Amino acid sequence: MSKYFAHNGRLCYFCHIFIHLTEYHPLKQQKQEMTEERLDDIDIKILRQLQRDAHLTVKELAARVHLSPSPTFERQKRLEREGYIERYMAIVDRKKVGNGIIVLCNIRLKQHSQAFIQEFMDAVQTIEEITECYNTSGDFDFLVKVYAHDMKAYQQFMLNTLGRMECIGSLHSVFVIGEIKNTHAVPVVMK
Repeated sequence: MSKYFAHNGRLCYFCHIFIHLTEYHPLKQQKQEMTEERLDDIDIKILRQLQRDAHLTVKELAARVHLSPSPTFERQKRLEREGYIERYMAIVDRKKVGNGIIVLCNIRLKQHSQAFIQEFMDAVQTIEEITECYNTSGDFDFLVKVYAHDMKAYQQFMLNTLGRMECIGSLHSVFVIGEIKNTHAVPVVMK
């Protein structure tokens, strides 16, 4: 594979790095397929129930999946060990803690050098206002979700935080005017 190739009419070193990191790896694929085969209907029900309410006791969870508590507990621990359940977390009401607005910000880097990409990815990890960051295709390189108190606070964040990052070439902010659906649940769909 060529080190550089065209992406939307421009040469893209970053795309090479991203594709290299996500290339097919037969051993990883085989391990993933073996693990997926181990999930049965009860495992899937457990995952769905815990995504709805991770605060369930083992007894409550067992009743919802129609299994006794001991095997339910063992299955839950196995799902944790195998990485299906990454962590348990509380979902905080954003407005009650002073985050009145949500902004989806599309970011384009100045250039696709490894240094700029790494600088941006490292910085995002340390910025509390950014809660999600995705590498995207198209006209922009990244999409970030930002929480702010109000428009003035976002303007200050944009100027004093994002605006000071040398790696950012441009950004486009989209302000959320209403939340229709906001869930952290991942669809549990097995082949």
